[in-house]
Amino acid sequence: MVISVASGQGGTGKTLVATSLALSLSADSKVQLLDCDVEEPNDHVFLRPEIAGSKAVSILVPRVDEAKCTYCGKCAQVCAYHATAVLGNHVLTFPQLCHGCGACCYLCPEKAITEESRQIGVVEWGHSDALGFVQGRLAVGEAMAPPVIRKVKEYANKDDTVIIIDVPPGTSCPVVEAIKGSDLCLLVTEPTPFGLNDLALAVETVRKLGIACGVVLNRVGVGDNKVEEYCEQESIPILLTIPLDMEIARLYSRGIALVAGIPLSKSSFLQLFDKIAEIIDERSRSPER
Repeated sequence: MVISVASGQGGTGKTLVATSLALSLSADSKVQLLDCDVEEPNDHVFLRPEIAGSKAVSILVPRVDEAKCTYCGKCAQVCAYHATAVLGNHVLTFPQLCHGCGACCYLCPEKAITEESRQIGVVEWGHSDALGFVQGRLAVGEAMAPPVIRKVKEYANKDDTVIIIDVPPGTSCPVVEAIKGSDLCLLVTEPTPFGLNDLALAVETVRKLGIACGVVLNRVGVGDNKVEEYCEQESIPILLTIPLDMEIARLYSRGIALVAGIPLSKSSFLQLFDKIAEIIDERSRSPER
């Protein structure tokens, strides 16, 4: 079972939910947590895992042999990301824009372009007690998060009963890459106008991918009931509510997971998992699937 934890914006409590759910389940089940928020991974702050190994993440970028190049401009024409430009008798390449698709190399009529590896990040793996853990780190100054996210997901242990993915915030390409293949996506939001706006964007993204979703409503008591009304209107179940509580904020600021600081909350996350499993089971039995 693959459960992704996402949000339409940062700071809604996505990491709080992902780490608490993982820790709650790890006592009785095989669980692995993948931190795919590679631009700002912070699950390790709450789990304090023992890192067993790491591996560099690289993509292939073009290298031009100008002795062979006729400056025809074909490479610049086929590059959808403008990572190559031909100016007179000069070819400019912009490695940080390159997506590593290989089109320029494949289509160069003079075979003047080869590919070389360029490191853009790293994947680390280990464990926190019984909980398996993998995280990706995008190198400073890099903009290409999806390749690092894909590499993190390659380390998902299919033998584990539950795989939980901590997704980057927002609704852009890294989010899509992280939630692809999930059985259900938990959308964490808060009862504010900003929370509602970004939740609606996240719901649209998840539905485009054909993935079931449910909502975790955090900081209940801070705003209004517009999010509840939206969820009822869109037939989206609210699977868990977390109250606005200063003690939770204190724990979070000290790097203590919610279920570790307030053990009684563990039952709420176990109930959350039961609801998730029920939705996934119903979806698998649906004749539309």
